[in-house]
Amino acid sequence: MELISAARRLELLFGEPAQEVRKLELRDFYEVDRSLFESWRSGDRETVDKTMKRHRDSRAERVARGFPFRRVRVISEPLSEYQRMAVQIADPQERLRWLPRAKVSAVPMPGNDCLIRDDLVVFNLVGGDNQQTEIQLSTDADVVRFCNDAFEQAWSLAIPNGEYKP
Repeated sequence: MELISAARRLELLFGEPAQEVRKLELRDFYEVDRSLFESWRSGDRETVDKTMKRHRDSRAERVARGFPFRRVRVISEPLSEYQRMAVQIADPQERLRWLPRAKVSAVPMPGNDCLIRDDLVVFNLVGGDNQQTEIQLSTDADVVRFCNDAFEQAWSLAIPNGEYKP
């Protein structure tokens, strides 16, 4: 594994050649979304809507450039307050699926959240304080295949966005 910066992560994931990016999310809370979560929690719809518009616009721009994006969120049930927010504000146009954690007990999964292309995997590592500690890159064919297989199995078991009813 090679340690990389956040800027290098974006370069690798959204650089040439253009191809699909797949994301596997395994945590029930993301500190990076703390301000969005607090805005949602306090009923500040304007801030939530503005933040979500930026996310939608960024994703749409990448898709237009040839980077389709699919995402699976593995979630604990009953949902945490954070995941209730995530379900409520999810973009209906996003290729997102929700996978209850109970369905993946026997599914081989990477130990960390990851973003996957056909030729590489980027792992986002988080410490016990819920802060990002490092970003790892792997181009090892076996690791890439393992993560792609895990993602596709998770995708096939998960519930499409809009159909998931917690």
